Amino acid sequence: MELRTAASPKDVKYYTTERLREEFLIDDLFQPDVIKLVYSHIDRIITGSVVPVKEVLKLTAGDELRAKYFCERRELGVINIGGEGIITIDGREYKVAYKEGMYIGMGSKEISFASVDASNPAKFYLNSAPAHRTCPTVLIKPSGTPEEGVVIVKDCNKVELGSLEGSNHRTICKYILPGQVESCQLEMGMTKLEPGSVWNTMPCHTHDRRMEVYLYFDMPEDALVMHYMGEPQETRHIIMRNEQAVISPSWSIHSGCGTQAYTFIWGMVGENQDFDDMDHCAMKDLR
Repeated sequence: MELRTAASPKDVKYYTTERLREEFLIDDLFQPDVIKLVYSHIDRIITGSVVPVKEVLKLTAGDELRAKYFCERRELGVINIGGEGIITIDGREYKVAYKEGMYIGMGSKEISFASVDASNPAKFYLNSAPAHRTCPTVLIKPSGTPEEGVVIVKDCNKVELGSLEGSNHRTICKYILPGQVESCQLEMGMTKLEPGSVWNTMPCHTHDRRMEVYLYFDMPEDALVMHYMGEPQETRHIIMRNEQAVISPSWSIHSGCGTQAYTFIWGMVGENQDFDDMDHCAMKDLR
C-alpha cells in the first residue's frame, strides 16, 4: 500500500509539474492480478484497483492499517469498469457487471475478487473510508430489476445536467449517498459526459467539509483531460490519461476539460454527506 501525506495550499502553489503529479496523481491502476492501493492522509481515504485475471485476489489490511482485516474499521465502495466479475464477502458471492457497484459495510471480514472470463477481466475500482458503524452491504445496479439471491439491489439515482451549448451535457449517476445507499461518510458515483461535451464541474466549487478523488476513464489512448486543481486564485493543472485517478484536497477546486467526452467516478469522504454542500467559485474570481 502506497502512502501519501497531506499537502498545504501554501506549498502547492510552488510545486513543479512533476511534484504535483507525485503528490496527487494515482497512476498504474488496473494491473493484471494486482491489488493496487494508495492511502492518503487527506481524510484517510484509500483509493485503488483490483484486476483478477488468473487468480482470485483477496483484500487484506496490510501493515499500514494495523487491523485484523481490511474492513475492521472501514467501509468500502466498489465500481466495476471492466468485464463481469464476482465479489465474495464472507462466503457470499455477488456478480458485479460493467458499471455496477457495491457498498461493503464495516465488519466484513473476508473479501475477494474474481473475473467470470479471464479474457475480459473485471476492473474493480475502490474507495474506502474509516467507519464508526456498520451499514448494510449493497449490490448497486444503474438499471434493471432485483436478481434472485441478492438481498438488496438499488437502482442509481440519475440526474441529467448541463447543455451541449455549454459543452457540459452530462448524466450523474449517484451510487452511494444518503437516501440511496447508506454509509458512514463515503459517497460515490459516476458522471458521463455526452458526445460533444468536454467540461466537468465548471463553474467550479470547493467543499471544505470533504475531499474528493476522481477516476477518469472511457478515454481513447490519445485523449487527455486537463484536470484543474488548487485554490480558486492559485489554479494548477494535471494532465490525466485513461484510467488515472487524482486526489483533490478539500481546499482545492476539481474541474476538468477533455479533448473529447469521457466518464469519471467521483468519491468523497469527510465531515458531512450533503451532496449539494458546495462553496461555488465565480468565474470572474478564478486565476
